[in-house]
Amino acid sequence: MAGQAAPCLLLLLARAVLTGGSVGGSRSSSNAAEWLCNFFCDLSDCSDENQCGYLQSSAVLGTPFTCDFESGNCGWQDVSTSAYRWVRGRASLASWGTGPHSDHTVGTDLGWFMVTVSPPAKTKATAWLRSPAMREAAATCEIRAWYHLSGSGLNVTEQLVLRLALAHGDEVVELWRSPEGGGEGWHQLIAHPGRIPEQFQLLFSLTQPPACGAELALDDITFSNCGLQKPGQEVCGAEESSCGQGSCLAQHRFCDGTDDCGDGSDEDATQCKSFTLCSFEQGLCSWKVEAGQPEWERNTSLNLGTAYGIPTRDHSSNSRTGFFLYVGSTLATGAGSVAQLTSPTYQATKSCSLVLYYHLHGSATSSLSISYVLNSSKHLAVERRGELGSSWVRERVNFNVTGSFKVLIEGTASGAGTVAIDDLILSPGCVPEKETPWSPLPSRAGAWSCAAEEVACDSGGCVSTELACDFADTCTDGSDEKRCGATTFEEGAGGWHDVSVGRLRWGVQRATQLDTVLTGAFLALQAGEGQMVAAAKARTPLLGPSGLACAMEMSYHIQSGPQGFLAIGIVDHTTGTTQLAWHTEGDSTIAGGHIRISLGERTRPFQIELLGLVDLQDTGSAAIDNVTFVQCHPSVVPPEATELSCNFESSMCGWYRDPSSDFRWVRSTGQGQGSDHTTGLGYFLAVDPSAQGSRGQRAQLLTYRQEPTTTTRCLSFWYRLAGPQIGTLSLKLLLEGAEETVLWTRRGTQGSVWHRGRATLPATGQRQHRVAFEALRDGFLGDMALDDLALTAGPCGAEPSCSFEVDACGLAASGQHSWLRQSNRTGTIAGPMADHTTSTATGHYMVVGTGRSSLPAGQAAVLTSQLYQPSASAQCLTFWYQLSAGTPGSLGVFVEQNGVRRKVMGVSAMEGDAWHRGHITVQLDEDWQAIFEVVGAGGDHGYVALDDLHVLDGACPEPASCDFEQDMCGWSSPSDPQLNSLAWGWKSGVPLAKYPGPEQDHTRGTKDGHYVHFDTSVLGLGGTAARLESQHLPAAADSCLRFWYYMDIPEHLSSGELRVMLHSASGQRTVWSAAGHRSWGWQGGVIPVQSPTEFWIIFEVTTQRWPMEGTVALDDIVYSAGGGCHSSPEVPVEEKSSRGFIAEIVLSLLLVIIGLALMVAGAWYWLQRRGLASGTRAEGGAPLGFDNITFRDDKVIISPAPPEGTED
Repeated sequence: MAGQAAPCLLLLLARAVLTGGSVGGSRSSSNAAEWLCNFFCDLSDCSDENQCGYLQSSAVLGTPFTCDFESGNCGWQDVSTSAYRWVRGRASLASWGTGPHSDHTVGTDLGWFMVTVSPPAKTKATAWLRSPAMREAAATCEIRAWYHLSGSGLNVTEQLVLRLALAHGDEVVELWRSPEGGGEGWHQLIAHPGRIPEQFQLLFSLTQPPACGAELALDDITFSNCGLQKPGQEVCGAEESSCGQGSCLAQHRFCDGTDDCGDGSDEDATQCKSFTLCSFEQGLCSWKVEAGQPEWERNTSLNLGTAYGIPTRDHSSNSRTGFFLYVGSTLATGAGSVAQLTSPTYQATKSCSLVLYYHLHGSATSSLSISYVLNSSKHLAVERRGELGSSWVRERVNFNVTGSFKVLIEGTASGAGTVAIDDLILSPGCVPEKETPWSPLPSRAGAWSCAAEEVACDSGGCVSTELACDFADTCTDGSDEKRCGATTFEEGAGGWHDVSVGRLRWGVQRATQLDTVLTGAFLALQAGEGQMVAAAKARTPLLGPSGLACAMEMSYHIQSGPQGFLAIGIVDHTTGTTQLAWHTEGDSTIAGGHIRISLGERTRPFQIELLGLVDLQDTGSAAIDNVTFVQCHPSVVPPEATELSCNFESSMCGWYRDPSSDFRWVRSTGQGQGSDHTTGLGYFLAVDPSAQGSRGQRAQLLTYRQEPTTTTRCLSFWYRLAGPQIGTLSLKLLLEGAEETVLWTRRGTQGSVWHRGRATLPATGQRQHRVAFEALRDGFLGDMALDDLALTAGPCGAEPSCSFEVDACGLAASGQHSWLRQSNRTGTIAGPMADHTTSTATGHYMVVGTGRSSLPAGQAAVLTSQLYQPSASAQCLTFWYQLSAGTPGSLGVFVEQNGVRRKVMGVSAMEGDAWHRGHITVQLDEDWQAIFEVVGAGGDHGYVALDDLHVLDGACPEPASCDFEQDMCGWSSPSDPQLNSLAWGWKSGVPLAKYPGPEQDHTRGTKDGHYVHFDTSVLGLGGTAARLESQHLPAAADSCLRFWYYMDIPEHLSSGELRVMLHSASGQRTVWSAAGHRSWGWQGGVIPVQSPTEFWIIFEVTTQRWPMEGTVALDDIVYSAGGGCHSSPEVPVEEKSSRGFIAEIVLSLLLVIIGLALMVAGAWYWLQRRGLASGTRAEGGAPLGFDNITFRDDKVIISPAPPEGTED
């Protein structure tokens, strides 16, 4: 009883937080008040349906009566009585992993939702969210919403439960609650309030146990088919009758216990007096509960409590005090234990029908059957099984019987589920017969009686339910696998069972006029008896576990308009999610074929769900046939499973896409983001975090299980990370029985170019393993790509790039005092607050403590790289280092070749606590090593840290100078997500639809040359500026910055500008800017640079108005330390492309012609008037030169020059 008391208390509290304690009562006499929030646009602009807990429509989703929280809270109000409360919020990439990584509406960190927040609490607390008052809901009303639960609350003993309650009259009833065991991610809730003839409100509540760090988000609340039909005379069909207010209703829905018309006219007492209704309010009426175990029991929700699966209200009055019949769990009585309810004996008839409302909730295997018994023989009329949610579902059965009969209703509740029935209504054609001696009912059990959690084999005996439908025969006759969904439907449904709650359902029928794709018997959409206007659903029994190669094949047919569809979903009961695996939409033609749907590796239990929606009254149809499961046993491994080397030109080789996420890798030829690496024309794998429908946190590309190996191997691959806000790509080893190991990782944009990555796969001993590439949706603008995977024997050798995120990349520490790899969050010694790679406290670096207790004065800590093999006559080694303030000691860098060590760099102090870039050009004729040596200076404390080593062919450019042909030379965009920063990209002149830019670079003047660029169209709510920053530079007295820039921004959108700023400890100042404009080519900029202290250079694109369509690019940045800007004989001037040169010639010729015409006209006019023609002399355009520059304080303003050959 204690477990039931808490939910009951919540319902009492819910009443307390409602306005005035009650929302019921008579309707207002004001017509205007009756129009508000009634799910119908009474006013022409639909303003009466705003701020109702929904808006008139969602601009993003395109659905009416929806609240997506993008423009406000839609009238939802936090009414919590503690610090635990609801607020409107957004996801934050800065706090990845602590809440929703994106909203559900737009799927990015820019979307809004409602979320619970609270300080740590020592007592239990409940957060309440209340809707505005709504007015009347139709019987067809359906409420859908999406919720996301995350945080430490997922692991607590006391399960967190989200509840949705309905307050009407003086009562609060629960409509829905979250199931147990749901994992992270967005989950959908569906609730059916039923017919509400009065004003009502909705309440969401979440109770948090003490010291629980759970966070729940709520998004996309949609109300469908909730409005009553408005008065108006309609012409009714042959099988319809008119409601009192003029609308039409199917005749079989009159007198069925539900107010379908909305005015009660279809349930008029006088009209329905010949129907026999049993609501169980006063007893069992003439129905009889058959003795045995289990039995149907009469009770109320109020008495039964609020355990999951139990009805929260009856159907008759939508109340917790209303009565119904129910069957509880059969764990004590054994599997297949059936409760029986019988009717009186009825005469033979052709017009007897039964309408009832049933409730199947809490278990995927509970069932309800309706039969008629004739001459002691049972004839099944309808059987419903599965999980249908916490709602009452209408069913109607016609009895066309030639002899006296009884109706038999049987219920089987499994696990924690319950079966309930209410409002049994018999039509006037059901005429009772005088009671005569009646033959006994058929036996409840079959020939074999199995225990709980067992199923019977056709050949006799029982097997565990866990072994049924596991893709392997356990019964001697294989009957445990015969009714699992693989079928031709010739002998019945083959295990598929309909779980529809609406006016469509799935049923087996035979071919009539369908196309030749389907013949014989098949599973087809048929008219249903439910209340809802929803897609039909059918499910298989519980399946699994399945293997990696598992797939389902089937034939299908659909004839429908654009609103119709067929879909296959996978219901995962472990995570509480349903994932879309395949779908096709109607296009007003007949479509069909045979398809293969990948199911992949899944734990038990899961189910296949078939969904369909067509208009049967408009010649619509849909069906499936010939269902088979292929390679589904976990032991099945496809022959290509060991093929890890792959260029993806013809197949996926030994790799497959994780089917459990809607964020997936796609085999592609480009789609505007670039070509493949193999040929430039072929296939590669790509993943786009902003792809429509992507809401999952990660997309995995996995190998099949690999056999144990005792040797190391090298996996090399080519990857691309492009876009202004792209997330993390990692390579992981999944070792059987152990935690996953990250072998390689990169984060943030690396440009629209292919990079080579390598990782050594370690020996796995006696354990099987898998390898996985994982893309995280911790960034939403851009794409990731993979191509040309190659697996070779032996380790990979020296890694040319190392971020220390995975390991030390083979760098070996020596000496008594050692270097350590750590992050600031988990480190054991003092070090930088953030690493250089990710700019976060979780990023890793190498560090050595230099306090006297860690590294005494004069003693050294040495870090030595692996041998680098020369691939050019010179190579450039770059790295980032940081020395603490005070007395950190000294960092020396050495290069060793052929046993000879020489010092190439030394530093013992630096300004601030920022990362500094070091670079060394190594002239090569032998293999070489880099050695980093830190010598203690005897200070009290201190450290020296190292990050992001990189080796490139060729000599190193000067600091902050770059032609962008090989890399970005230390120029980078801030990666701190708290700044809402957007990154500059790096690409060649090859045109890319997704990443626009100039078709020629400045360095080479060809499409093969490279530059950095930024697409201004992404500026907006996610960030109004994009920065490109240099490394830190020493103080400058008379230095010079030269660069080339390109702008292609339409003049009417040029609300932004490109700025150059100098940033130092004393602040930031703008030294140059150019307003956005459309350019004919690359233009040059020259800026004198002076700073009394260490500084860095920033290029920034910014706007105060968006969208701002256009492109900005930079190339050939040259920073000259000392000598000023006048020492170089070569001054950049505007460069004209060939296109601009041709345009100039054409425009010049046009000007000459126009000038001659004007001279002739002027002479003629002078001769006619015999006087001087007066007029205004046109002002000539400013002479074209380097730039149009004006100075204002320390800011340089560059106005865009008009295209050459035009006049002002």
